[in-house]
Order: sequence, then structure tokens, then C-alpha cells
Amino acid sequence: MLTTSFTSEDFVFLLKGAATTLELTLASIVVGTVIGIFLGWARATMPKSTLPIALLMDVFKSVPLLIQFVLFNALKSILGLDWSLFTIGYLVLGLYAAAFCIEIVRGGILSVSPNIRRASRSLGMSYWQDLRFIVLPLAARVIFPGWLNLLLSLMKDTSLVVWIGLIELLRASQIIVTRIQEPLLVLSITGVIYYVMSLVIARFGNQLEKRWQEND
Repeated sequence: MLTTSFTSEDFVFLLKGAATTLELTLASIVVGTVIGIFLGWARATMPKSTLPIALLMDVFKSVPLLIQFVLFNALKSILGLDWSLFTIGYLVLGLYAAAFCIEIVRGGILSVSPNIRRASRSLGMSYWQDLRFIVLPLAARVIFPGWLNLLLSLMKDTSLVVWIGLIELLRASQIIVTRIQEPLLVLSITGVIYYVMSLVIARFGNQLEKRWQEND
């Protein structure tokens, strides 16, 4: 008979870690999306003047997240900043997400035909009205699939905050494995939790896309 030291309290501990993972993912994607929308629009409309910004964001895109976590954590100590581990986690992940979101938004805006924009302006719309009511709604359908993939990827990348000591889902599983010495069981349960969270988000995104298509 299969026996295990894994208890219901351990499962609850994993769920608390999963909650931290979701909170970290939500905070990060909000930061990344806000920055991505603003700078993505700037990159689409002023590509030459915003080139320095693009080069700066390429740093966050290119440098491994683990190095970024370590450097930000060290910077906090050097500058004496009263930042929590959660704050460091979502700032690093948020800037990382923003680096990709900028290009996703830029591509979405550029996908809107210039003829559509000229037509809206000929109807008396201002630049900002055209951007708000015509360009962004049309671009959103192009942007959304890439944004959803970024969100799912970001949720898995939250596991790297283990290196700065934040207890999320993966760190919680490591703590349990150290105590009961049953890595196969614990990591299997952890993988199932990750899968369920990803599945729920992906299904919700797919349903939203279908509604958009039905309204076309």
C-alpha cells in the first residue's frame, strides 16, 4: 500500500504558494501592460525618437531574469530601500513583461490600416478620438493572443523569485520536499496546480476571443 507523509496541511501550504504566484503574476502583468501600452504607442508613432527607450527595454528582455532578480535585490540593499521581496518580484517581472508587451502593442497598432485611420479623421475625429475609438479596439484583437501568451509565460517565470526568498508555489513545494523527502509526489502535485491555473486562464482568454469573433 502506498504511504506518504504528505498531509492536507501541506496541500493548503501549496495553495497559499499558488495564491502568491497568482498575485505576483497579476501585479506584474498590470505593470507590464500599462508600460507596454504607453511605450508601444510611442514606438509605433515615433520610432526614431523613442529608439533609446527601445534599447533600454531590450536590456530587460535580454538579460536572464535570475540575474535581474539578484541585481535588483542587491540594489535595494545598496540604496537602503524599504522594498519587500514581493515588490522586487513584481517590479522585475513587470519590466520584463513590459519589454515584450511594447512590441506586442506596437505590432497591433501598426496592423491597423492607414486607410481606416484616414477615414476616421475625414469624419471629423481628432487624433485621440481616432486612437481611442478606432485604432485601439481594432488593435486589441491582434494584441490579445500575444498578450495572453505573455501572461501564461509570466506565471511560470514567477518561479524564479525563489532565488530572492519569496515563498510562491515552487518555493512552497521545495520546503515540503525538504521536510518529507518525497520529491516525485510533491512536484507532481505542484505541476498539476500550475497546469490548472494555466488552463483556467487560457480557457478564459479563448472564450473572450470567441465572443469578439461572434461580434464581428
